[in-house]
Amino acid sequence: MKHSPDLLRIATAGSVDDGKSTLVGRLLYDTKSVLADQIDAVTKASVDRGMDTPDLSLLVDGLRAEREQGITIDVAYRYFATPARSFVLADTPGHVQYTRNTVSGASTAQLVILLVDARSGVVAQTRRHAAVMALLGVPRLVLAVNKIDLVENAAEVFAEISAEFNQITASLGYSPEQVQEIPVSALHGDNVAIRSENTPYYDGPTLIEHLETVPNELDRGQVGLRFPVQYVIRPRTPEYPDYRGYAGLVAAGSVSVGDEIVVQPSGLRSTIAKIDTPDGELDTAHAGRSVTLLLTDDIDISRGDLIASAVDAPEPAQQFTTTVCWLSEKPLRAGARLLLKHGAKTTQVIVGGLDALFDEQNLALVEAPESIELNQIGRVSLMTAEPIPADDYSRSRESGSFLLIDPQGGNTLGAGLVGDALAALELPSPALA
Repeated sequence: MKHSPDLLRIATAGSVDDGKSTLVGRLLYDTKSVLADQIDAVTKASVDRGMDTPDLSLLVDGLRAEREQGITIDVAYRYFATPARSFVLADTPGHVQYTRNTVSGASTAQLVILLVDARSGVVAQTRRHAAVMALLGVPRLVLAVNKIDLVENAAEVFAEISAEFNQITASLGYSPEQVQEIPVSALHGDNVAIRSENTPYYDGPTLIEHLETVPNELDRGQVGLRFPVQYVIRPRTPEYPDYRGYAGLVAAGSVSVGDEIVVQPSGLRSTIAKIDTPDGELDTAHAGRSVTLLLTDDIDISRGDLIASAVDAPEPAQQFTTTVCWLSEKPLRAGARLLLKHGAKTTQVIVGGLDALFDEQNLALVEAPESIELNQIGRVSLMTAEPIPADDYSRSRESGSFLLIDPQGGNTLGAGLVGDALAALELPSPALA
């Protein structure tokens, strides 16, 4: 289903109190993706609070409370469907200190719904989230101008907010076709699933209509096979005396019996002889499928190696220009010695230099800083102890991303993209910023 046009991966983002929880609850409610007893419980709780209509934010507030208390995960995933398409929704937190979790939730999204409170308009967090989406290469954005029922001159307010947001997204490299603005009232359901008579100035699609019909952009780069080896299977039993299989997840592309492959970083070549799964053999496996690959040649392959298409396999390298979102309260400084995890491979890495810092509020680069702080994004030069076969992130999200890890505690410190994602935004150079 990962590459099915009938499945769209979306995420929500927005500032605190923009009504994100209510919108997510409304999407679940209007698509009949919640049980009747849940609706009854929400209705009763809303009446107890003196409300005339069900407070749909209560459908997701439980997870939000858990997140704010640090009990469970920071990104809640929801699933809903319409007759036209199925959806996986990553509900990300709105607090600025959780920007790192927005990065996590949006990293696999094909579309992001960015909420703005009509009374507040575009705020700092709006600009921050739009910039993050551009860096992550999210192909499509929806600006949901929420609480439109609470402002006077709604048509004028909607036009002004849309114009300001379009100016921001254009600076970030988005075309008008990639951005859709919709005035909504999540509380009352205006323009979520049903077109509202309260917005005669708007003649575009409802949010659900847009989600159902927007082109499903899958892998932007459409790279060939990328298969990080997780485990080498050698049973050595009487039944399987010579069995040698390589287990893992097809991270990108596809693999078929008879395909020519190259193993990186060794550069050894072979051919796919067999594709095993617990349910039997396959002729072809697509991205998102866990399989075991058997080769025609008996070659040396270990956990962490990459089996890739022989046509476009990435060349191993030890020096990289990267774009890093820093996730730790301890600042990142040049010379730091960390661990880098790429696919199933972990190796030592040295931070060679902090080349530039991204000012997401002014959409500019600033001079190379002494450090990169929590939630900041910068261009970072890295040197790894071992060669890493990585694609540029612009070609493949899966094989172009990595994590930076604390070698002492094992905590994740940063999320990175291989290549200079900041260059694609056409920002002013550090000398001019």
